[in-house]
Amino acid sequence: MTAISREKKDFAVGLVGGSTAVLDLRGTRLVTDPTFSPVGAYGPLTRTEPAALTAEELGLADVVLLSHDQHADNFDPAGREYAERAGRVLTTPGAAGRLGGTATGLGTWERTTVPLAGGGEVTVEGAPAVHGPLDGATDDGGNVNCEVTGWVLSGERLPTIYVSGDNASVGAVAAVAARHAHVELAILFCGAARVPYREGGRPLTLTSERAADATVLLGQPWVVPVHYQGWAHFSEDLASLVKAFEDAGVRSRLQIADPGTWSLDGLPG
Repeated sequence: MTAISREKKDFAVGLVGGSTAVLDLRGTRLVTDPTFSPVGAYGPLTRTEPAALTAEELGLADVVLLSHDQHADNFDPAGREYAERAGRVLTTPGAAGRLGGTATGLGTWERTTVPLAGGGEVTVEGAPAVHGPLDGATDDGGNVNCEVTGWVLSGERLPTIYVSGDNASVGAVAAVAARHAHVELAILFCGAARVPYREGGRPLTLTSERAADATVLLGQPWVVPVHYQGWAHFSEDLASLVKAFEDAGVRSRLQIADPGTWSLDGLPG
């Protein structure tokens, strides 16, 4: 396993910790939901493990993919500072309005392009996400828990990549599969996050079983799981993920590496 560093790769993806993953595409670095603050309580949520890399060790992101800005396990104080220094932040329309600066909001199926340092560009498309059970209480915008987005990344001579964000719905994944027939890599936010004061403690992100089902729905892409360790409200861990993927017959698609090292280093074959 090769350590993640400030050196940007042609293609690589790895977990930094919690919801924070790094994805290098042709020398351009994209980072999901940055969280770099130390262990401790952040409102009602408690971080139990530090990120494997500091923001300085990771280096600046060219693009931050921020699924939402309301919860510390996806966007803590140090993560906010990191995003403010990024070249660009792609997030929900509501979060973009709150953050300002370089933040751009993408609604579901809305697209933008990002130029790549090594040539060409990647199209980033907003994807549906439901942050809790389908019958959960909704806000004024009709969102369960809060407004959240996932993404689909695609481009010439690039694999199609799905990033789920904090999504608990297999239906949202099915919508992505219906629109994109050849997803080759999925970064799935798992962990079955539960808090007693939300939806009676029901899962707010993918359970291990739903992550395995999502993998089947997407046509069995390579899967890099995130959002399953480091916070007290994550109710399912890596062992649970491995068992669920084994039970579903898709264990071979799961790409696991220690936080701070590359899960995939080179285009998936």
